[in-house]
Amino acid sequence: MIGVRRPREIPRSLTELTTQNRYRNDDVVEALAETFHDKCYICEQRPVSDPEVEHLRPHKGGERQDRKFDWNNLFYVCHHCNTVKNKPRYEEGIIDCCVRDPEQLLSQELVDDEVHVAPLAEHDDEAGLTAELIEEVFMTDHPRLRSKASSVRLKELQITMNVLYTKLADYRSGEDCRAEDTIAAMLRPEARYAGFTRHFVRTHIDAYPGLRRYLTSP
Repeated sequence: MIGVRRPREIPRSLTELTTQNRYRNDDVVEALAETFHDKCYICEQRPVSDPEVEHLRPHKGGERQDRKFDWNNLFYVCHHCNTVKNKPRYEEGIIDCCVRDPEQLLSQELVDDEVHVAPLAEHDDEAGLTAELIEEVFMTDHPRLRSKASSVRLKELQITMNVLYTKLADYRSGEDCRAEDTIAAMLRPEARYAGFTRHFVRTHIDAYPGLRRYLTSP
């Protein structure tokens, strides 16, 4: 998960009370896809093959109209993450990545081919719950989910990180003059799994001081 700048301009469908299903209308979905770089805001899979519009804070079946059509409460998510997040424990306490920068709040790592996410501050409940959610979407113990959607995301993350490790080695050795360009592209906020790639480089920046300029927050 990375920080995202949400445009102030509200999609037209959300302002027209006569529009049916207006938070799922094309202009809303397109605006969300652009805002979130065509990535699921939770797992950072890109592109999202099965995108959904997700309410960060639930609208309780329409009871909370103030949340249902609130532009600031709508997020771009994949079906898998939306399903995993749809639990009472995650309803009210997840980081709003358009307000708080997850890179300043979370350690997002791939260790021994397993995802480990942890809050950087001990008493940050939002960060702690968000860390649990991100781990669950990659490492859920639900047999059916784990064998399909979850394992696909974990495999994609492993491939991404292995490419990063290889390019970092090439960058240090000077053997590949284009390695820095590849790394820079992988560290862009819109890149897939940027929360993980950026955290790795940031925590090893002493070994790669020349890459610091690519870690500027969005």
